[in-house]
Amino acid sequence: MIITETDRKANELKRKILNLPDLPSLSGAVYYVSADGDDANNGLTPETPWKTLNKISKFDFSEGDTVRFRRGDIFRGFVMTHRSVKYCAYGDGEKPRFYGWEKNLADPELWEIYDPDKNIWKLTEKILDCGTLVFNEGEKHSRKLIPSFRGGRFCCRYDEDREFFVSEEMTEDLDIFCNHDLTLTVKPSKGEDFGIPALDWNTLGELYLRCDTGNPGKVFDSIEALTRRHMFFVGNNENVTIENLCIKYVGTHAISASSTRGLKVTGCEIGWIGGAIQHYFGTDPNYPEGRRGSVTRYGNGIEIYGSCDEYTVKNCYIYQVYDAAITHQITTNGKKFELKNIKYIGNLVENCVYSIEYFLDQNQGEDGSIIENCEIADNILRLSGYGWGQQRHNTHTPAHIKGWSYTNPARNFVIRNNIFDRAAYRLIHTVALDSSSCPRMVGNVYIQNSGASLGLYGTQSDACELVFDENNVKNTVGDGDGMVYFIK
Repeated sequence: MIITETDRKANELKRKILNLPDLPSLSGAVYYVSADGDDANNGLTPETPWKTLNKISKFDFSEGDTVRFRRGDIFRGFVMTHRSVKYCAYGDGEKPRFYGWEKNLADPELWEIYDPDKNIWKLTEKILDCGTLVFNEGEKHSRKLIPSFRGGRFCCRYDEDREFFVSEEMTEDLDIFCNHDLTLTVKPSKGEDFGIPALDWNTLGELYLRCDTGNPGKVFDSIEALTRRHMFFVGNNENVTIENLCIKYVGTHAISASSTRGLKVTGCEIGWIGGAIQHYFGTDPNYPEGRRGSVTRYGNGIEIYGSCDEYTVKNCYIYQVYDAAITHQITTNGKKFELKNIKYIGNLVENCVYSIEYFLDQNQGEDGSIIENCEIADNILRLSGYGWGQQRHNTHTPAHIKGWSYTNPARNFVIRNNIFDRAAYRLIHTVALDSSSCPRMVGNVYIQNSGASLGLYGTQSDACELVFDENNVKNTVGDGDGMVYFIK
């Protein structure tokens, strides 16, 4: 019964988000962009729109300007945002869509047979590293094979004495492998005596796909690659607003910001994000099975890494993200960071590994940093760890609220009136150095499978795994008004 009611609430919220009206521009010039526009136009009217994201990235906007993208159109590439500029929609129909790679790969001419005995195909064009491939708008997706790299060669991730050969390792239909044009570092980060692959935003390579039913360009109507790039790169630009857009098929972050203020993301649909390789290490003694070559994949829906102020994510629908749907985070490395006035309100998150992630890791003893005035309220967070991101090696991390077990100093941090609907591992993981920094939990709904975990809550010295039951919700976590539902 509770699942039926949660389904109803989630569908109602999704309809609201997908049909939010466009708001008027309040100041500055308004520029228009459409799929059939022309970058030689002036962009100042719907009849004279620009065409490409490259034009948007390079144009010298003034503070207070607005960029409007035509509804129903698809735009490919990425956007370098500008300070105090709003990016939003105009016209009728579905939200304008932003896809990460330059083309749909469902074209038979783009594929050639590599190993006919194993049904392995190779893309005829080079491409950035791919987090995964998504077929027919989400009907299916790939499993990404990621070998380790040790001693100048790729080797099998769980048997590093065995060299990685594409034809031997691609054992399942729709497996992919990205073979990069490698630039090797002189000194890998873990101090070994061999170089490791150094990926950047321009590292291209070969893409292999096993497709047992024939040429993938004929089998599928759409094949979208989640390539290694951000879609909206905010950086340090202040007062950026992103509103009523659809951002999909991006291999790193849909929206990425470093230390900034005034970032507002409202009414957006964000899906199928992440999974590209962030970096390789050398032999890592702690990662996680012992001395093996490690590879890190990443990708969040909306991320601030650094200080922030007046950061709002509201009424967004976010799904199928490799890491976190929404996050503010920083490892201080001895510097001071303040993450203040953060609001995550009225969002629907489904099938992400972490619905909402936060952390403030004071890894060098610096004690001046703080998370202050953070409100996570009225969100519906569903099925953490049940999406495609669970093809990761560390399957024991999913949670709807993921604060990890860092020092996480905080003041006035509240998590209220949310629905936490099932997680593959923990519903919550919120730990801090001292109890005053733990978020205050108020009136949330907790839904979990019988026998599964509620999670970790409390201080670093006393937090332990909590069985999912009403006593732990109301007394250990302190959510006296919380509602608890068991799913058999």
